[in-house]
Amino acid sequence: MAEAEFMGKTFTIDEDGFIEAYEDGKCEEWIQYVKQQEGIDELNDEHRKVINMLREYYEKNGIAPMVRVLSKVTKFKLKHIYELFPSGPGKGACKMAGLPKPTGCV
Repeated sequence: MAEAEFMGKTFTIDEDGFIEAYEDGKCEEWIQYVKQQEGIDELNDEHRKVINMLREYYEKNGIAPMVRVLSKVTKFKLKHIYELFPSGPGKGACKMAGLPKPTGCV
């Protein structure tokens, strides 16, 4: 396990940069850390909508939603989700939301 330090906080991350403990990733410092890592300049309400939906789904179901569920619930086309999170809904959005690495995520 590796550690990442950002804005005075230390996070334990796996080899792919996903946070080890979901509860540790439910903070603004984690979101800002991943934002920087992903090369996203500004977070807007659409980013927050995706992050919040992912967290709510994870807390209810214990897993990340399938991409089509994410698209349906947020009402964002998959292309737009990739515009928001260039590394994709699994690698970028789930990581920013503090979720574990989704199954099948590259």
